[in-house]
Amino acid sequence: MPSTREIRRRIRSVKNIAKVTKAMETVAAAKMRKAQQQVLATRPYAQKSWEVLTHLARLPNTTAAHPLLQKRDGHKVGLLLITADRGLAGAYNSNMIRTAATQIAAWQAEGKEVSLVTVGRKGRDWMARHGPPQKADFTFADLGGRPSAAAIGPVARIVLDEFIAGNFDTVYLGYTNFINTVRQEPVIRQLLPITPATAETPGTADYIFEPSPTAILDELLTGLTELQILQAIYEAIASEESARMVAMRNATDAANDLIADLTLSYNKARQEAITKELLDIVGGANALRQVS
Repeated sequence: MPSTREIRRRIRSVKNIAKVTKAMETVAAAKMRKAQQQVLATRPYAQKSWEVLTHLARLPNTTAAHPLLQKRDGHKVGLLLITADRGLAGAYNSNMIRTAATQIAAWQAEGKEVSLVTVGRKGRDWMARHGPPQKADFTFADLGGRPSAAAIGPVARIVLDEFIAGNFDTVYLGYTNFINTVRQEPVIRQLLPITPATAETPGTADYIFEPSPTAILDELLTGLTELQILQAIYEAIASEESARMVAMRNATDAANDLIADLTLSYNKARQEAITKELLDIVGGANALRQVS
């Protein structure tokens, strides 16, 4: 059994770790609340804009009018992968990377050529070692803590330019969808070309465009496509901060449990040492009594 001094040293060390994880939990909780408010506020608009995009893709003569609507053979696949810059967020990064790696392997098994655009250091670093080539990489330090539409402009621009230039036949978004504080799901969904909505889709509105769909097509398609990328980044940020808060809470609870176990071990060791000292005293007293 370790000595009482060693146990005291371990208790102090674990208490310091618990203080750090508690502070990180508090910071993550504050960031999480802001990120959740942001993602929940923008999600209805992003969903409605996607509905408008798919409606535009269904209109006659629009497919030939804009490259973002043109279907190709799908041999060249582009994946915009969104992860975090930092760890200490539980399985957030590993789940997204694993999902992306599985999908990339499936595409490559079909003979498709896969290229990446990454946002976040964790996904960038892993894919640099094990994944396909990267066209570009960005970090959240580049985008800022709460990215705006202007901040993510370079990310959207390179994705759109590569698709329009024919370097990508299809573009997919890989990000973690925020569901609630304890549940986040990695998803990979197609972004480009925009898939037309079916005429039987329930709730599909009959939009009126002025002056005409073709006249506003370029600006509307580009702007709403950028909005989908921005919303995916918001979803990823909310998921990351939620996962980090839960991970730090679990780490704090584990540290407190370890402190309790170490305290019990310390008390047992101390009691054992006191018992040995008492036995030595009693033994010495008996020895003196027998001599006298």
